[in-house]
Amino acid sequence: MANIVKYIEESYNELVHKVTWPTWDQLQSSSIVVLVASVIFALLIFIMDYLFGINVQHVEGQTEFGIWKGLLGFYYDLRGAY
Repeated sequence: MANIVKYIEESYNELVHKVTWPTWDQLQSSSIVVLVASVIFALLIFIMDYLFGINVQHVEGQTEFGIWKGLLGFYYDLRGAY
């Protein structure tokens, strides 16, 4: 039991006296960087899905495209691949 109390006291001491917490301005700028990076990654994934997102369904021996084909699906339509 004494070890648990000692652990909690040392953890509290470290969090209060040894940890360097970011200022409000640093926290805001870091959050903006994370937000911008997330938006960029989301756009990249959307673009990749748009380019390569073929939604093919095989129903009763026939190939049907779903609502979304992507550019690669349009290319396959032009080439007659399906």
